[in-house]
Amino acid sequence: MKDYTKELPAHTEVYIGENDLFLEIFEGENVQQTVQYKPPLLLIHGAFTGSWMWSKYLPHFIEEGWKCYVMNMRSHYKSRQLDLTRVTFEDYLDDIKEVIAECGVPPIVIGFSMGGILSQKLAETIEMAGLVLIDSVISREVFEAVPYSELEQIMTECIMPAPVRERIASVDETVEDVVFQIKYLAMESSRAFNALKFTAESKGISIDSSSISCPCLVVKAVNNDGDDRRGRVAAEHLRAEYRGLWHTTHTGLLVGQRYREAVDEIIDWLARF
Repeated sequence: MKDYTKELPAHTEVYIGENDLFLEIFEGENVQQTVQYKPPLLLIHGAFTGSWMWSKYLPHFIEEGWKCYVMNMRSHYKSRQLDLTRVTFEDYLDDIKEVIAECGVPPIVIGFSMGGILSQKLAETIEMAGLVLIDSVISREVFEAVPYSELEQIMTECIMPAPVRERIASVDETVEDVVFQIKYLAMESSRAFNALKFTAESKGISIDSSSISCPCLVVKAVNNDGDDRRGRVAAEHLRAEYRGLWHTTHTGLLVGQRYREAVDEIIDWLARF
């Protein structure tokens, strides 16, 4: 199995705050020449994952001269392990605020999945230079416009186990890509995860887009018209640009064989800063 984390360039690793959040900071050779003209990138992972999920993206951002802050929320990857039965959605918001402060200036935030909805919620009140959402969990407003055909079941467990993935290829992931994820996937807080879900008891996270003024980009994995409509509505809600990548998967956008298509779309958008 190829472990993409082992091929990352030399970088700084620090632990910040009372919860010892593991933060990786990447600066390429070109960064020293361009950093004064560019805000840093802050990469925020999704549920069950960590900074390792960005291993394929980072070399491309670094090569383009971007300084990258790659965080891990409490109890994720190499951050200090806490009692996940007590961790909430709001706790994760606090973790991201702490890392944004560490950046020193308003960053361009790139959020994947759960990291995407967390980023949107923070953008209501925290200054960001830009916001990129990669197959983000949708907001309540998007769900109301394009609901799912079936509601999820509310999870009552205190901790959600790591997702079970079979060692088989997907439409855009090789077996090796899947095995890489299996190595690192970990438990998640049910209290935090349940806040995102759409059930008879829960309506997800509402986003006040009128409070978000930074430029935004929505990148969506698309496999049917419903996926595409949700992506377009999410972009419209945020006054964002939209890139729908057909026949890609949720995790494949980050670690699959077509990940470069998503990276190139993001880099093209970032070139305007």
